[in-house]
Amino acid sequence: MDITEIRALNDEQLQEEIEKTRREVFDLRFRAVTRQLDNTSENRLARKTVARLLTVQRERQLLASESGSENGS
Repeated sequence: MDITEIRALNDEQLQEEIEKTRREVFDLRFRAVTRQLDNTSENRLARKTVARLLTVQRERQLLASESGSENGS
């Protein structure tokens, strides 16, 4: 998933995508341990996607808190 696609998601879709991708990481790790995973780079790519999703989520949290503190002053 590209960063532009991630930023286009709303907050609910972003949270759903985080949960879905974390489940995928778990499944990939399980398949790697049981030697059922053919492409071992899938695990790394899934972890990077989770990191991108969490980064966008944190950016939104910081923007919300920043705009909230400016309005409160």
